[in-house]
Amino acid sequence: MQDAPTRLTGTCRCGKTEFEIAAPPIMTAACHCQGCRKMSSSAYSLTAMVPAPAFRVTRGEPVKGGTKGPDLDHFFCPDCMTWMFTRITQMPDIVNVRPTLFDEPKWSRPFIETMTAEKLAWVELPVDRSYEGFPPPEDFQPLMQDFAAAH
Repeated sequence: MQDAPTRLTGTCRCGKTEFEIAAPPIMTAACHCQGCRKMSSSAYSLTAMVPAPAFRVTRGEPVKGGTKGPDLDHFFCPDCMTWMFTRITQMPDIVNVRPTLFDEPKWSRPFIETMTAEKLAWVELPVDRSYEGFPPPEDFQPLMQDFAAAH
């Protein structure tokens, strides 16, 4: 992943809503919670955590869906209803983007997995760290450093 471009673009399924990031992710993750499984219609959801100032919607007007506050908001394309990104109230400096929506999927491999207490028994992922819940706050800085060193 060393050769990943700094600026990446992505779209929803129908292409009517576009976004871009102007900085590499600070970490990638897979979440196994039941809510993410239902939202993604899969065994887990993938996330690329990007600095909020580096993220912007370049076309379209995403709408809130799924969970709508107070702790987090999920954003969708209003036309095809693709789940595109999430903003977490306690982490306003980060936007969680669905990395498989990038035109270049280099950031889709998860570095960590969260909520493994809810993980489906048959799921095995190539991650560096696993957490039964979410990483404790004191783990975030070392995790981001380890992620940056690995990528």
